[in-house]
Amino acid sequence: MATATTTWPPLIDPVPTEASPTNLGDYEATRGSFSWGSARRQLAGLPGGGLNIAWEAVGHHAAGRLADKVALRCLGKDGSRQELTFRDLDRLSSRFANALADLGAGRGTRVYVLAGRIPELYAAVLGGLKHGCVVCPLFAAFGPEPIRARLAIGRGEVLVTTAPLYERKISGIRSDLPALQHVILIGEDPVSPGQGIHRWSALTERVRDEYAIPRSAASDLALLHFTSGTTGRPKGAMHVHGAVIAHAATARTALDLRPEDVFWCTADPGWVTGTSYGIIAPLVLGVTSIVDEADFDLERWCSILEREGVSVWYTAPTAIRMMMRAGLEPFRRRRFPHLRFLASVGEPLNPDAVVWGRDAFGHPFHDNWWQTETGSIMIANFAGTEIRPGSMGRPVPGIEAGIVRREGEGVEEIREPGVEGELALRPGWPSMFRGYWEDPDRTTGCFAGGWYLTGDLARRDEDGYYWFVGRSDDVIKTSGHLVGPFEVESVLLAHPAVAEAAVIGKPDPVALEIVKAFVALKPGHAGDDGLRRDLLGFARSRLGAVVAPKELVFVDSLPKTRSGKILRRLLKARELGLPEGDISTLEGMP
Repeated sequence: MATATTTWPPLIDPVPTEASPTNLGDYEATRGSFSWGSARRQLAGLPGGGLNIAWEAVGHHAAGRLADKVALRCLGKDGSRQELTFRDLDRLSSRFANALADLGAGRGTRVYVLAGRIPELYAAVLGGLKHGCVVCPLFAAFGPEPIRARLAIGRGEVLVTTAPLYERKISGIRSDLPALQHVILIGEDPVSPGQGIHRWSALTERVRDEYAIPRSAASDLALLHFTSGTTGRPKGAMHVHGAVIAHAATARTALDLRPEDVFWCTADPGWVTGTSYGIIAPLVLGVTSIVDEADFDLERWCSILEREGVSVWYTAPTAIRMMMRAGLEPFRRRRFPHLRFLASVGEPLNPDAVVWGRDAFGHPFHDNWWQTETGSIMIANFAGTEIRPGSMGRPVPGIEAGIVRREGEGVEEIREPGVEGELALRPGWPSMFRGYWEDPDRTTGCFAGGWYLTGDLARRDEDGYYWFVGRSDDVIKTSGHLVGPFEVESVLLAHPAVAEAAVIGKPDPVALEIVKAFVALKPGHAGDDGLRRDLLGFARSRLGAVVAPKELVFVDSLPKTRSGKILRRLLKARELGLPEGDISTLEGMP
C-alpha cells in the first residue's frame, strides 16, 4: 500500500454550504446522538408487531392521511403520464400479492421481476414483499446469459416480465430453469403459449385489492440482489425486511429527503440503488417519485427536471459526464427553481463534475458511496456541510468506517491519515447483507477482525473524509454497473473459435471503464475484423450491451501464473503502458 505525505494534497475550494436547515443538522452532534433503535421507532411497524417493507412503503400510508397523495408519477416512452397515489399503489400491489397466493406461492418463494420502469414493476416488487416472498429485481438490459445465471442460482420460481422480453431473453433458456414454475406477462403482446405462462391482467383482475400482510419480522428475508465477482458465478446478496430502517434513515440524512419533495432517482430498479432509493426509501418517507420509462436523453432529462418540479435528484456519474459534454448552454436556457439537492452514486465522481453541477443547475453534486452488500448509503457528502470535490464524503450516522490492511487471517486498522488501504465497515447496520445466497464461504471471506471488508481501496484525510482509490480485485466498474470478468470470459469461451479469453476494464472518460477482451484463438482461425465483429456480436446477444465487451483484441497467448491463473492485472498494465515487471504498480487502480 502506498503512503501519502503527511500534508493532505490541496483541494478544490470548498463549495459553499446551503443556508437552509437540513435533516442532518450538525454532523458531529447527529452522529453522537444517533441510534438504529431510534431510527426503527420512526417507522410505523405492522399492526400487532413486526416489520414489512411494503407496509412501510405503501400500506400504512394508504390507511392514513397520505392515501390520496401521488406516490409515483410515471412517464412513458410514448409521452404518456400516469399518476399513482399511495392508495392506488397499495391496491395494485395487494392484487399481485393475492395473485401470488392463488398460484400457490408462499413465504420464501423467489419472485424475479424483469421489466422496464413501468407501474407493474413497482406493484410486483411491493406485492411480493407483502406476501413474504423473496423478491429479486433484474436489470432489463441484461442478455439471456446473465438472466439465466441469476435465475438458476436463486432457483427463481416466479418471473414477472413482458412478452417481448420473454420472447427475446427467456424462451430460449426456459429449459435450463427447472425451478421456474410460473411466468407472468405484463401487457397484451402476443406470445407463444407454454406451460405456466399467465397474463398479469388475468391474474390481478380476478382477485381482491385488499391484502392483510402476515406478521413478519425484521430478520425475515426480503430481497435478493446480485453483484458480480472476480471469478465464478454472480453473488446473490440477501437482505431482510429490517433493511428498511436504514433505507429511510439514510434517505433523510444523506439525500435530505423531506415529505414535500419531488424525487427522481434515475437508477434502474434492477440494481440495488433503483430498489433501495428508487422504490423503497421515498415511498416510506411519503415522497412523490418520478418514474421515467425512457433511457437517457439530454433534452428529455432537462425537461423532466424543469417541468416536473424535481427538488431532489439522485443520478450516476456516467450520466453527469454525458451531460457535461453538451456544455452549459442547454441548462442555462432552462429554469430549475424547485431543484435544491443533487446527489450521485455508482462510481467515483470527478471533482470538476461536482462544481459543474453548481454552474449548470445552481447546486453542486454530492457524491456518496455504498455497495450491493451494504444495502444503503454508507458514506456521503451531506447537504449543509462542506463538500470535498472528488471525495466520497464522511460516514452516515450509525456507520463506523475505517481503513485497514489485511494481515494473514486478520486485519490491522490504519489510523494515519492519507495512507491507502481497504475500506472497511463495522458490521451491525440494519441493511447489511445477511450473506450470499447458498455461498457461505464467500460470505465468510468478507469479514475479518470485526470488520466487513468492502474490496474497495481508499484513504481517509485528516478531517475524516474518505477518498476512493480503486478496486482491490478485477471487478470492472462500467457506467455505474459492476461486471465480473468470469461471466464475460465464459461466454466468449463458448464461441467455437476461442481457445482462451480474458477481460479487463479499460479507462474511459465517460463510462469510467469499458470492458475490453483479449482472445487467443484455436488453430485454424484467423483473427481478422470479420471474426472480431462476430465475437462482439456473439457476446452482446448473450450478455446484453452493458456487460458485453466494447473492444476486443486477438493475442497469441494470455499471461498466467505458474498455477495457470490469468494475470488480468498484467494485461491492464500493458494497456496503461505501465512497467510489466512490477504488477504491484496497479495496486489501487480502478
